[in-house]
Amino acid sequence: MPWFVWLLTAAALGAAEFFTLTLVLGLLAGAALVAAVVAGVGIGILGQLLAVAAASAAGLFIVRPVALRHMDRQPLTYEGSYALIGKRAEVMQEVTATRGLIKLSGEEWSARAFDESLVIPAGALVDVMEIEGATAIVYPRDLLP
Repeated sequence: MPWFVWLLTAAALGAAEFFTLTLVLGLLAGAALVAAVVAGVGIGILGQLLAVAAASAAGLFIVRPVALRHMDRQPLTYEGSYALIGKRAEVMQEVTATRGLIKLSGEEWSARAFDESLVIPAGALVDVMEIEGATAIVYPRDLLP
């Protein structure tokens, strides 16, 4: 079987995979490409059939389960107040170890300093390190490494 027949088979399977999105036909298309390479090297029909069988088996029984497991994982997303951790804010009223006020994502939040010995003046830029209830724990940006 000439190599171009395997190449046409791979193209047809790849096009069918585009419409089904099952990952089966795409892996079979890859196996057909392997057979096209084997045919192009000059190996006979038996070698080509063994190559397509081995590549198909490897794809369907090894690659596909790993790919499906990887696709099932949900991306790590933070919601609510946890999404504010790491954001930049501006100090509205002096922030100390016990109290303060910052503007964070367009809203005013109560705040306190991450380092209890710091007093952060109004107008300074800070990073939100933690959220405890309705209070943001902040650290000045100019002191970050």
